[in-house]
Amino acid sequence: MREEKIRYHLVDGIRGIAIINMVIFHFLYDVYIVYEKSPTWYSLPVIHIWQQMICWTFIFISGFVWTWGKRKNLKRGIIFNLLGLLISLITLAIVPAQTIWFGILNFMGCAILLMLPLERLLKKIPAACGMVICFLLFLFCRQIQFGQVGLPGLLQIQVPKLLYSIKILTPLGFPHEGFHSSDYFPIIPWIFLYVCGFFFNQIFMKHTIWQKWARRKLPCLSVLGSKTIWIYLLHQPFSMLVCLLLV
Repeated sequence: MREEKIRYHLVDGIRGIAIINMVIFHFLYDVYIVYEKSPTWYSLPVIHIWQQMICWTFIFISGFVWTWGKRKNLKRGIIFNLLGLLISLITLAIVPAQTIWFGILNFMGCAILLMLPLERLLKKIPAACGMVICFLLFLFCRQIQFGQVGLPGLLQIQVPKLLYSIKILTPLGFPHEGFHSSDYFPIIPWIFLYVCGFFFNQIFMKHTIWQKWARRKLPCLSVLGSKTIWIYLLHQPFSMLVCLLLV
């Protein structure tokens, strides 16, 4: 968040809404999938939309606030990657079947670091144009982890299989054969949504009325939204404990 006297509490509030949804979603995931109370729950279309809504919100807002934390972004990017690695090791030790490899924290950490060299280039692109292009690229590459790019029903292009045989490319969006992660957020396509947030920040900062409204607090939600990283790290162990006691 912005390292100045002005704080845009509405942004925190939106993150607060997202973090509440995430906690509820993960609790239900533990109940229905980890404890197998309803193995088909995760495949329901409405559940997929809900999960995507949460992810899109976090990634877009993270890109949106990147500029405001510029002086600490190198440190923040490294910390997020280390926390992501810690999550991988913990899930591997405790719930091997649900191990997380290159999850949301690793993606966030890499996106933060990638923006450091990319910022100067991106600022040369008109914000509105850049935002539209990046969103289209995001949609175009949505299926890249499944071996194709394009728009479903309109254009589908097969990605060379060779890329999926190189294990080191898995974080980029080319998972190797046999790869499994219960929370996989490759750099492609998600970096494009992240950059959309970056471009929208430039548009936002040109509108004083938007800034005025964004300073308004959403009771409780703005507080929760300013503590999302801690809630993310602590909610899953708490959720698993509740499941052990109740399920």
